[in-house]
Amino acid sequence: MVNPEELIDKYYAGQPGLERILLLHSQAVARKALDIAAAHPEWQMDTAFLREAAMLHDIGIIFTDAPGIECYGTEPYICHGVLGAELLRREGLPRHARVAERHTGTGLTRQAIEAHHLPLPDCDFTPETLEEKLICYADKFFSKTRLDEEKTPSQVVKSLTRFGQESVDLFLQWNNFFTL
Repeated sequence: MVNPEELIDKYYAGQPGLERILLLHSQAVARKALDIAAAHPEWQMDTAFLREAAMLHDIGIIFTDAPGIECYGTEPYICHGVLGAELLRREGLPRHARVAERHTGTGLTRQAIEAHHLPLPDCDFTPETLEEKLICYADKFFSKTRLDEEKTPSQVVKSLTRFGQESVDLFLQWNNFFTL
């Protein structure tokens, strides 16, 4: 068991604005994921892990160049999941790392990485476990620029169009499955 807030503070202590953005965003994602899990006790989800992984899924943003959300690193933002996964693996959290590296869009396939020439390893980063899918789904409803707003499913669909029709279709499947 890990205390996600302590781990975030370990890496973000010198950047209180960014730490606040990360915490508020991650708390919203965790709350939504936990609410959905609570509505489906038959899934028998590991809710402690679900909360921890939801809180840590974006820990890699600190390494990226995204000034609009106070990220002043050097890496492209698309890399934040993989970078966060590396950090989480170094911390001894391989299961949490899988969530971090698989939450971008509705996951990134090897084919999409190749087709769009993304600066990511030649791997498949699509969520596989129910927890990975649920956190990826919940994440789509919250941005880091409008921390006090939850998107509607139609707004999520609009934001996913940049990832292609497959991402939109997968989100719609998840929306049918996860809807409370």
